[in-house]
Order: sequence, then structure tokens, then C-alpha cells
Amino acid sequence: MIMRVKPRLVVCLSMALLLAACSDGAGATAATTAPAGAWTPAPGTTWQWQLTGTIDTALDVAMYDVDLFEVDDAAIERLHREGRIVVCYFSAGSVEQWRPDAERFPDATIGKPLEGWPDERWLDIRAIDDLSPVLLDRLDLARARGCDGVEPDNVDGHLNDTGFPLVAADQLAFNRWLADQAHERQLSIGLKNDLDQAEPLVDHFDWLLVEQCVEFAECDAAHPFLEAGKAVFAAEYEAATSEACAVARRLGLSLIFKDLDLGPEMETCAAGGD
Repeated sequence: MIMRVKPRLVVCLSMALLLAACSDGAGATAATTAPAGAWTPAPGTTWQWQLTGTIDTALDVAMYDVDLFEVDDAAIERLHREGRIVVCYFSAGSVEQWRPDAERFPDATIGKPLEGWPDERWLDIRAIDDLSPVLLDRLDLARARGCDGVEPDNVDGHLNDTGFPLVAADQLAFNRWLADQAHERQLSIGLKNDLDQAEPLVDHFDWLLVEQCVEFAECDAAHPFLEAGKAVFAAEYEAATSEACAVARRLGLSLIFKDLDLGPEMETCAAGGD
């Protein structure tokens, strides 16, 4: 079974650098709000995140986050019949060797492997013109398959050892471009893990998804989304249930507890015995 959750490969940045990365001068563009009718979830929205195995559609949650390439049409149709929102996962900042379109990425855009994931390599997100044919086709596929939104992964390469000299402004430009393209296709889009850029990106993305923010004491960085009335979906793998649930209640996070393989098993604070 392929596990898709990546280790947190965050380099140590000084507070001064973080503030500079969030300034309006770092690749700022006009904000693009979600198109009319696009899903814009409020804090507290319930969800399930399942990227492996046969999709268990029986959970009473508002949103399912599933793999764009591996979910079958019947599962998407069933979820929609039951009134669920379907968000489709794909990696935007890396090339996964097992994907059917992996060979379409130009060699010059492929960098170092993700730590612990030798079959997955970082992409040079500065080369938007070279990456766009593949990434836009993925967004088109999400639209064609009936996904209501997308969860692009690995959009924090500037904080990792990618093999390219990426800086915060590069990441902001790429992430804003992704949001624009999703919105042009009437898709809701979430920001994944890029918490140090939450403030300059909150007006471009419709919700936030964070992993291990309790474990790494990062949840307060999600405030820009919560203050804007946008959902923050949080997943924890090893954090103590009682501590994580206390943080989720304090901030208004949509918290679930998952195994690293992101299979059907899921617990919430109510079921976790906090």
C-alpha cells in the first residue's frame, strides 16, 4: 500500500525571514475569490480524508477528500447522491513516479527526492509555463470527474531541500496561480500546510488543510483563515487526543485523527474519548 503523507521537511527560518515572506511585496497579486457557487466551507465543517483503499461512503460528514486518480466514478456519484462534497487530492509541487502522467513533466523541472520517498521528487515551481500543461490537465480532470474542489499537495517546497533555490516569493506566485486556475474551473481549492504564508494567501484560497499542527505547535498560524470565516481541516497522526481536541475546540478546527496510510479509519474528538 502506498502511503501519501509526506514527512514535515521544514527548514529553520528566522522570524525575520518569515515576516518577509508574508509581506505584500513577496509576489503579491490581486486576490481572487471563489466563483459563485463554489464550495466555501465555514469553520467546523465535518470531513473525511481517505486516499487509500475502497472509499467508505457511510460516514456522516459534509466533505470527503479522496485521490483524484484512484477514486472510482461510482464512489464520487454515491457521495454526491448522499449530499457530500467531494474534494480531489493531487500533488502539485512534486512528481509521483506512479502517476499515469508522471512522464509528462520535463526533466529540467524535476529536483531532489522527498525525504523518505525515493519515487517522488520535488518540482521547480518557478517553471510554471513548463508545469502548466500537466497541472492544468489535472484540474480539468478534477472538473470532468465531478470533484467539487481540489487539495493540491506539496505547495511548500520553498521550506524544503528541493534541489532548486526556491524562495517565498516563488511559492506565493505558484500557489496563487494554482488558486486562480482552480477558480477559473469553478473548483474550490484548499491551501495545504503552507502555514507561514497563510496570511498573504487567505484571500486566494477557500479553506486550509493542515497536518500535525498540534504535534508541531503550529495551529495558531491558521488564524488568518479562521478569522476570515474559512474552515481549517486538521489531521493528527500521533498527537495526544486530549491535547489535540482542546486545541481544536479553542480554535474551531475541523480535527480528525488518522493513520499515516490515510485509509478509511478515522476518529474525531467526540469518538476519541478526549
